[in-house]
Amino acid sequence: MTAAALRTRKPFVADAFYPAAAEDLRAALATYLGPATAAAPSAPIPKAIIAPHAGYVYSGSIAASAYARIAPAADRIRRVVLLGPSHRVAFRGLALPTVEAFETALGPITIDTDAFALVTGLPGVQLRDDAHAAEHSLEVHLPFLQATLPSFKLVPIVVGDATPTEVAAVLDALWGGPETLIVISSDLSHYENYATAQRMDAETSRAIEALAVNGISDHGACGRRPIRGLLELARRRGLRATAIDVRNSGDTAGGKDRVVGYGSYVFEEGGTPLPPDTTETPLDSATRATLHKLARDVIRKGAEGGLQAEPTVSLNKPAPVLQAIRATFVTLNANGRLRGCIGSLQARFPLVQDVARNAFRSAFADPRFPRVTPPEVDGLETKISLLSTPVELQFASEGDLVAKLQPGIDGLILQDGTHRGTFLPQVWEQIPAPADFFHRLKNKAGLPPDHWSPTVRVWRYFTETF
Repeated sequence: MTAAALRTRKPFVADAFYPAAAEDLRAALATYLGPATAAAPSAPIPKAIIAPHAGYVYSGSIAASAYARIAPAADRIRRVVLLGPSHRVAFRGLALPTVEAFETALGPITIDTDAFALVTGLPGVQLRDDAHAAEHSLEVHLPFLQATLPSFKLVPIVVGDATPTEVAAVLDALWGGPETLIVISSDLSHYENYATAQRMDAETSRAIEALAVNGISDHGACGRRPIRGLLELARRRGLRATAIDVRNSGDTAGGKDRVVGYGSYVFEEGGTPLPPDTTETPLDSATRATLHKLARDVIRKGAEGGLQAEPTVSLNKPAPVLQAIRATFVTLNANGRLRGCIGSLQARFPLVQDVARNAFRSAFADPRFPRVTPPEVDGLETKISLLSTPVELQFASEGDLVAKLQPGIDGLILQDGTHRGTFLPQVWEQIPAPADFFHRLKNKAGLPPDHWSPTVRVWRYFTETF
């Protein structure tokens, strides 16, 4: 299909992914957007969203939950930057179209060709209509945008093989102000069984909320490349990410033997800028073994008197991942009971150094327990937890906060004035009820269980534990 024939891009997946007739399409959109809009808070308005692109019967309700969040800003949003992965054309970079409009049954959407000048010349950016011609990842969002925003121009970008830095550079150039909305199109896991999909999608959601660029696995999301780019820029610009609806096709339509995961996420401005994510790549088995041996050696030498203080670690040509600045906890258990647990909430030391110092402190400086003795060492179970970057939670009340907690997944940091405490995700094994979990955390921070004040702050983090 030539560029000339695509001056207006026609719908390609209408009647397959969503109704082709305007009346039927409006009715379908109302079915999804009506309940979502009624349930959505009026503020804050997200700067960016991630939403799925499957057939509406499968993912329409999940996508609607994200679009409902931008409805209160409908009169101010004048430009939408829409990025989605390429499913049909393999290419390197990011593709813009040459057409002047994208068309749906609800009417044409004008392309903001003036905005192209902002990204022309950036690495990977190119004009190619073949990437857009049959691509559904952008098309399925267009009716949702038309139903939500009365008037806007579109910057549609299909993302091929592009790095997070390349995607982030394009988004940064098009960022604009309150008039510009960023939309990333992506489904999550593909064709796993229901339980596996839930686990994988929870991992992807944790990475998105932690703005962990390196935490999105290759099998975690088909739109991983545009997502990674958004996360990289979100770190730099201080955005906060929140998952608002994560389900799969087993929850919406179809069986549970082979499902596709879907998630909607909102990104709000006003957070604290973070450094580039160079530290949160999952560790391989060899690196885990190295760290585990290091912790055990530190504990054994300390128990035998060979170490009198936290050691300074000097490895012969340590791998870059071991030199990365990370926050860790080391937990010791004996006969199924806690024997020591000390760690770092902020990343300040190289990974090897943080593990070594926390292993020593857990064994010999936890004020709740006596020092570990030589006969105990072989019977100790040693767990190392690597912490993601904590993300501050937004909530209207204690009940709202408790409702947002993810049992078995979230680590929490609570602070109110000089009172501060944390629970690792492993604590959910002993305290599975969210309200009880939070009340016990308040007690650990030195606050009564019924304490509440407007100055309470809570951060969520995740751990990689081995």
